[in-house]
Amino acid sequence: MIRIVTRKRLALLEADTHTASERARQANEAASEETARHERELADATDRAERAEATTEEVGELLSHAVKEASTAEQRSLLDQIEVRRLREELAEAREPGRSLFLLLHFGTPRMIYRSREDAMADTATHGIPADHTWGPASPFWFDAEWVLATFTHDAAKGGFRGSLTPAAVSLGGAA
Repeated sequence: MIRIVTRKRLALLEADTHTASERARQANEAASEETARHERELADATDRAERAEATTEEVGELLSHAVKEASTAEQRSLLDQIEVRRLREELAEAREPGRSLFLLLHFGTPRMIYRSREDAMADTATHGIPADHTWGPASPFWFDAEWVLATFTHDAAKGGFRGSLTPAAVSLGGAA
C-alpha cells in the first residue's frame, strides 16, 4: 500500500512531533527538578538523623557519667551518715556523768581526742615515745611539756566538760 503524504500533512506531523518533544523535555526537566529536590530533602534528613544520633550518644555518655557520680555521692552520703551516727553515739556516751575524754597535747598543740588513757598512750608510741614511758607531773606551763594528757570529765550540773591536766602516773618505788 502506498500512502501519499502531502506537505501540509508533513508539516502537521512535524509540528506534532515538535510539540511532543517539547512536552517530553519539559516533563524531563520537571522530573529532574523533582528528583533533585527529593535528593536534597533526603540529604537534609540524613544529616539531621546523623546529628540526632551523635547528640543521643553524647547525652547517653553524660547521663551515664551523671549516674556514676550520683551513685558515688550516694555512697559517700551513706558513709557520712554512718560516721555522724557513730560520732553522735560517742558524744552521747561522753555526756554521761563522770565519763571522761582525753586530749593529747604536743607542746601545747592538740593532737587528738581519745576515749581512754590507753589509746592516748598508744598514740604517743607511734610518735616515738615508748608505750611504757612514765610521764612526770605536768609542768606549771603545759606548753613547755612535750606530751601532756588533758582529761575532760562531763559535769552534768554545769552542762559541760570540766578539764584538768593529768600526766601519766610516775612509778614511785614500784607503786603507781
